[in-house]
Parts: sequence; structure tokens; C-alpha cells
Amino acid sequence: MGSGKTAAGVLIADALGLPFTDSDPFMKAKYGASAAQIAAREGADKLHHYESEHVVQELAGEPKVIAAAASTVEDPQVRKALRTAFVVWVDAPDEVLAQRMRSSDHRPDFDPAVMRTRRERYFREVADLVCDVEVMRPEQVRDAVLREMDRPARD
Repeated sequence: MGSGKTAAGVLIADALGLPFTDSDPFMKAKYGASAAQIAAREGADKLHHYESEHVVQELAGEPKVIAAAASTVEDPQVRKALRTAFVVWVDAPDEVLAQRMRSSDHRPDFDPAVMRTRRERYFREVADLVCDVEVMRPEQVRDAVLREMDRPARD
């Protein structure tokens, strides 16, 4: 949360000529609520289940760029499915993520440091590329992805 995965994802999808999907709109469309509302209503475990469902469903379809919730890397089924995908970990120091998370009420009140402790090893397992979004703008993330994939930008 707060990493800019949506902004970068939209740019990457456009550059590659692929559809884009994001967990936040998926949740609202399928469950009628934001991540924060689902966490408050049904609990964090249920929210994370729904977020994993989004990734597994989207990976099973046609190629696309997926802005996946960070919780999904905790799910072994998602990590297995990600083996065939190009995975970008958009990351920043915990204090930066905490500040950005406060900028919107659709995000649950999770502590980035606690989440990092649980998830960092999984991110390192699945990530093909790590982008530090404290210093990289979404356009720079896009450009780094295209370089790493050895793909030209779409005209």
C-alpha cells in the first residue's frame, strides 16, 4: 500500500499494450467495498483471501499487468502462480509507505514494518525486479521494467 503500484502499473500496461487490473477496483466490483472496509467488516484474513483470489484469477487469463496487493505473496498458491509471471516489487522505506498510506481512507491501517517482517522473504523469492519508489517516479519504474524485460516501449 502506498507504493505507487497502480500508477506504475498503468504506465507499464500502456507501454506493453496490455490490459491493466488492480486489486482495489476488483474488490469494489466483486465485494462492494474498499480494502479498508472489507478489513473492518470481515477482518484482515478475509481481505487477504480476496486479494489472493484477484491475482490467481487474473494470472489464469490472458496476459496483463496486475497491481497486486502485497498480502498476496504470503499465499503459497499465489507464489506458485507467479513463477510464470514477471514480478516487480515496488518498495520504499517503511516510513515512506506509512506516510503514503495515510493519504487515502481506502487503505487499511496496517503497519508497514510489521508487514515487511512477514512478507519480505516472499517478495525476494518472487521478484524479478525491485524498484525503490522513494526515489523512482512511476515513469522510471516503467522504464526499468521495459529495460529488464528487454522490451521496447509501445508506439
